[in-house]
Amino acid sequence: MDRVAQRGEATWNALRDAARRSMVNAVDETGWNVEAQLRWLWVVVSEQVTFCDILAERGFEQAAALLGADYDGWLTHDGWAVYYKFLQASHQSCNSHLLRRCEDMAKVASPGAARFPLRVQALLEEGLALRDRYQNQEISLHGLWTATGRLEAKLDRLLARPDRDSANRRLAKHLQHERPYIFTYLYCPGLDATNNVAERAVRALIGARKNWGGNRTQNGARAQAVLTSILQTAKQQGKNPFDVVVELLCCSEKQKILDFVPPTSKTPRDSSPDPPPQIAVPEIIYAQSVAGLAVAA
Repeated sequence: MDRVAQRGEATWNALRDAARRSMVNAVDETGWNVEAQLRWLWVVVSEQVTFCDILAERGFEQAAALLGADYDGWLTHDGWAVYYKFLQASHQSCNSHLLRRCEDMAKVASPGAARFPLRVQALLEEGLALRDRYQNQEISLHGLWTATGRLEAKLDRLLARPDRDSANRRLAKHLQHERPYIFTYLYCPGLDATNNVAERAVRALIGARKNWGGNRTQNGARAQAVLTSILQTAKQQGKNPFDVVVELLCCSEKQKILDFVPPTSKTPRDSSPDPPPQIAVPEIIYAQSVAGLAVAA
């Protein structure tokens, strides 16, 4: 396994560069153990590649090591404050996280206190329904943006009402911070409303962590990150992971970069390629989204 990982180092570095060039990335992180010490497994998923790394901390320095501090594309994430330090990026806060939080709150709250999270949940679901209506060509782009403005006005009115329940106040405070990033996907059709694609990328690793706890050595952690990135990218692109491993082991060129790494030229912002099913690239992200965000402002 270590030998395969060493052969894959060049491809792993190329995948990181490809993620930095991608105009849309979903990003997530989860706890990991190396030598019985807490570390963090980071994952970045773009339309074509998955890049993983295991780092010592959970701060902006580590996030920037993956994407570059000047990353200027689109990030979908769970609202962790670190991600908002990518000042040149545009952000989409994960609606799935917000929906789960509202559902969990409503289950344990009193009938009176449950009204607030249930109303927030209804607004979030209304936004997702608007997205589906536009995708089904039931409303125009102008109609989508008009309805989104009304939806945001409803949310603003709801957040303006004081609530005596402490849990509701915490949720309202969080929503006020996330407010500019909740409905980005409606102003930029095609942008995913969630970061589920990144969560799916780490799901198998979380299961592995529960079974054996992590990596015993730093070299093992490095091999874990390299092989996870390569095998997940192969799966993402419909390639046989076994064939990829064989290619790495049998190749005489130790620094070979596998052919599934996207080319180095950055995709022009006015001609995005057709997206694969794993992550949707905004269909009008560089043409009409600027106008949409201006409407939001």
